[in-house]
Amino acid sequence: MSLRSGVATAVGKTSYWFLHTFMHGGSSLPGKLAARIDPEILKHLGQNYDVIVITGTNGKTLTTALTVRVLREKYDHVLTNPTGSNMEQGIVGTFLHAKRSRGQRPLAVLEVDEANVIKVTRYIKPIAFVFTNIFRDQMDRYGEIYTTYKKIIDGVRLAPEATIIANGDAQLFNSVDLPNPKIYYGFNHLPQGDMKAPTNTDGILCPKCQHVLHYHFMTYGNLGDYFCPNCGFHRPELNYAVTKLGAMTPTASTFDLDGEPFKIGIGGLYNIYNALAAYAVGRFLNVEPAQIRQAFTSDERVFGRQEVVHVGDKDVTLILIKNPVGVNQVIDMILTEPEDFSFVGLLNANYADGIDTSWIWDGEFEKLGTAGTGENPKIKAFLTGGERYKDITFRLKVAGIDQPMIEPDLTKVTAKIKELPTKKVYVLATYTAVLQLRKQLANEGLIKEGMGA
Repeated sequence: MSLRSGVATAVGKTSYWFLHTFMHGGSSLPGKLAARIDPEILKHLGQNYDVIVITGTNGKTLTTALTVRVLREKYDHVLTNPTGSNMEQGIVGTFLHAKRSRGQRPLAVLEVDEANVIKVTRYIKPIAFVFTNIFRDQMDRYGEIYTTYKKIIDGVRLAPEATIIANGDAQLFNSVDLPNPKIYYGFNHLPQGDMKAPTNTDGILCPKCQHVLHYHFMTYGNLGDYFCPNCGFHRPELNYAVTKLGAMTPTASTFDLDGEPFKIGIGGLYNIYNALAAYAVGRFLNVEPAQIRQAFTSDERVFGRQEVVHVGDKDVTLILIKNPVGVNQVIDMILTEPEDFSFVGLLNANYADGIDTSWIWDGEFEKLGTAGTGENPKIKAFLTGGERYKDITFRLKVAGIDQPMIEPDLTKVTAKIKELPTKKVYVLATYTAVLQLRKQLANEGLIKEGMGA
């Protein structure tokens, strides 16, 4: 260890201790201080770990959490960044507060922002990359999906020996020739047909000849068993697959992986992809299917990903939304709720959310009002709020929902939630809105912390 690295580590660890002892936490500042003293601090901190990088547009946080649970069935020391601090400073901070391990070489499973992959691989050579998906998201930061993927690939090129564990149903992940070993996961649950993606779907041009791709079947967004009828480009052979879908509700999903039954305590087709990715990582590191099944039975919730908080007599489910594909999947998921419920939409437009809120117009909010009639029998009330409450309120009005309750001040939203007429409440919120709401919930003693565990 160099003198600079030693000083940087000491400052980072001291600041972490101070923040968590006297200031109720903080995941980025210690890493920011350490990296400022030694810009190459990650090289020192990560040198004794086998690192797995998980990146992509949607599903990083839950895939990371599920992967950690799976690997802990076999391995004693698995480090991760559970608060979703996936920028460089947050990752440095994760290593700074890691406990020393003895015996087997420790693993680090890191959620990494797409644009920060290269900032990690510049100093650490992972043993594996996990690619979840690429969808249009925060275009002010990332640009189009091809630009986003290039940011990831620029980082991957610095680690050509790392295994890529990729969503085989996403054609973008099969579009660039790389020397890395590859493992593909995806869905094989439907018979083959011949169909095209819906109008305005991103990422459906063949990367070889630019012809519109066809699909044997689709799951959601641009994902599915794709093929090009013009040049023969097609989905790669899958190493691990969902072979059957069972019952799906907002609180549980049952499915078969490679012919064996599994269940996770969270709803949504998109979350089955996250579980499949974790399964693929587990098999890559020799975790047995029975151990993976056991790991999936945990009911521990992840920050902003279908956390259930009790507010008065209400069961309030918090769900993070940030782009059209994601919000459409969440809408489909909450509509599987068998009981009456209330809908809360909280919209902010800070840097972490994406400052452009136009994406909400690609969300299928019309489904909430039964194709624009405003009379979905399951949804008994609507509430909107956040810094851009006018935008989400108007979007719902266009969708046929004319008179939602409105509360711009997120510190008062919990009081409004208590007035809603149903026991079940679903809150769909952008990232900083989730943070602000959780801070208020913590101030009222309804959860332990405002930033997630």
